[in-house]
Amino acid sequence: MSIDASLKAFEEAQSLIPGGVNSPVRAFKSVGGTPLFIVEGEGAYLTDVDGNKYIDFVQSWGPLLFGHRDENIEKAVIEAVKHGLSFGAPTLAETELAKLVISFFDSIDKIRFVSSGTEAVMSAIRLARGFTGRDDIVKFTGCYHGHSDSLLVQAGSGAATFGNPSSPGVPADFTKHTLLATYNNIESVRKCFQDSKDIACVIIEPIAGNMGLVPADKEFLHELRKLCDDNGSLLIFDEVMSGFRASINGAESITGVKPDILTLGKVIGGGMPVGAFGARAEIMSMLSPEGPVYQAGTLSGNPVAMAAGYAALTKLKQNARVMAVLEERAKRLVEGMKDAALACGITMQIDVRGSMFGFFFNEKPVKNFADACESDAELFAKFHSGMLKEGYYFACSLYETGFISTAITDEMIENTIKASAKVLKEITNG
Repeated sequence: MSIDASLKAFEEAQSLIPGGVNSPVRAFKSVGGTPLFIVEGEGAYLTDVDGNKYIDFVQSWGPLLFGHRDENIEKAVIEAVKHGLSFGAPTLAETELAKLVISFFDSIDKIRFVSSGTEAVMSAIRLARGFTGRDDIVKFTGCYHGHSDSLLVQAGSGAATFGNPSSPGVPADFTKHTLLATYNNIESVRKCFQDSKDIACVIIEPIAGNMGLVPADKEFLHELRKLCDDNGSLLIFDEVMSGFRASINGAESITGVKPDILTLGKVIGGGMPVGAFGARAEIMSMLSPEGPVYQAGTLSGNPVAMAAGYAALTKLKQNARVMAVLEERAKRLVEGMKDAALACGITMQIDVRGSMFGFFFNEKPVKNFADACESDAELFAKFHSGMLKEGYYFACSLYETGFISTAITDEMIENTIKASAKVLKEITNG
């Protein structure tokens, strides 16, 4: 398999774009090798600039529930483009998509669209602070909520729970109001509430997808809900990644825990840049122009993205049973890969939520980020490289989630399992 054209493209990109990429994970640094430059997606497949084809288990990091170039979404986008790309003014499409998204969730009465998941979370936190009149927030190590300043934090030294910036360019003053807790560990959250009486909200990925796939335990989320209620703090579910992927009705339908604020993205844009946040009417009434909490965006709710999202969610609503099919395929994939690994003497941890799947080369179950960090990164990198050579495109980091689309068939799943067995055998045999 030649990747000469990708090598040349990457070299040129590096001279013009920092690291040669516009989002760091794409640089393949954690798996080694050169990122593949893609020219086309069609159904389940990606094609790179060298003409190599791959079955795609990334699906643009989640949005493409129906695969690349779904005919319904593509038609909706082309029709919308004919009427204009952006107006900076209200459109009927915004209201229609708002109505559709709200219909899936019991926890939200109103919604606002933005252009990215980062914006959605940033705005949700500002709204929570404005609603409660408090400054501090609690987040969990290993949960990624976009790259806004107050969320780019890592654990502080000693016994401190307050976060320190994890990126240069983020002043410590911006993160001093962010407290860190351990995912699936309620005692760590209790300590945060002991350390601060000024907590506006707790934000969590109820189904974490940015440390690999690590779902929160139901009991943990119920305790988290109670802690927030007891302390007058809001609970934010970040479902930018898991929304309409883990369940058609969100994590609240799986866990029985309702958030105060919900953030969404990915699937609700059908492949176009979209984010959103919603809550009950009382909370959303604080948002400008109805209330004093300011948030704005020139391209928020742009008609092309609204059209793509409406087409994607309408198709999903009309074919809701497909979620069970995708989950069955995801389970068959990771269970088959686990069996292949065991046959080579390799322990693999697996999990599935809806059309999301994850696996770790790890001796013990993964419940939080510290557990995930004990996974065999070198083995993952070798596996990733081997699967690419076989024609299978997996996420280029062991801390990312995989996705099944409707374009991925049962036969493709079986072939992927066979390829994984071949690659793992080659790795273990040296």
